[in-house]
Amino acid sequence: MTPLLLTVSEAAAALAISRSKLYELITSGTVASIRIDGSRRVPVSALHDYITHLTAEECAA
Repeated sequence: MTPLLLTVSEAAAALAISRSKLYELITSGTVASIRIDGSRRVPVSALHDYITHLTAEECAA
């Protein structure tokens, strides 16, 4: 079964960016995340949304 939620480290690795950069994106609201009992998790769908947003910006430029 494919995971629906990733740790910040897993999500950062999936995007090929640093954990600190991902935390910046989460703090700014650019990438959605949730907290479960004190643990931050990033929905896989949020990564797809972020990539779609970046692609749209790139195409518009």
